[in-house]
Amino acid sequence: MRHTNGSVEVVCGSMFSGKTDELIRRLRRAVIARQKVQVFKPAIDVRYAVEKVTSHAGNDFAAAPVRKAADIRDRLEKDVTVVAIDEAQFFDEEIIPLVDELAAAGRRVIVAGLDTDFRGEPFGPVPVLMAKAERVDKLQAICMVCGDHASRTQRLVNGKPARYDDPVVIVGAAEMYEARCRRHHEVPR
Repeated sequence: MRHTNGSVEVVCGSMFSGKTDELIRRLRRAVIARQKVQVFKPAIDVRYAVEKVTSHAGNDFAAAPVRKAADIRDRLEKDVTVVAIDEAQFFDEEIIPLVDELAAAGRRVIVAGLDTDFRGEPFGPVPVLMAKAERVDKLQAICMVCGDHASRTQRLVNGKPARYDDPVVIVGAAEMYEARCRRHHEVPR
């Protein structure tokens, strides 16, 4: 089944908010609808499996790891109608025109990623993709301090909040990150 109009959907939020679970849910529905699906992820994300997108809850879906956005174009199969991209914050800025190109060609593009980094600042190309998308779903996690809604990703170094000048990109999971609300998110200068 081909889509009559291309579109861009962005699923974003903090770590542990269910972004990848939501991406996988949408992909499974597309498969049930007999749509041809292809999934990509950044090659640097090897936390769970190399050739799968995997949620922290353990759900997974087959995916092709790529080093840069242009590799998606090179590996895209002609009859694909749904293209999914996980962990979009790790891709170079070329992901923005590529997503536009895929949607202009009539494909449904589903992008998942962190909208802010551990500092609480816009992260990579995701905020631009959000602005260009037809649909944006910002998910929330649960604050690990108070149990309220969490929209921030707290990086921890030896159990303490990472400093503002620490490197932005460090791939990890529960061993170094947790969800926090605005009140409990800390970034010492």
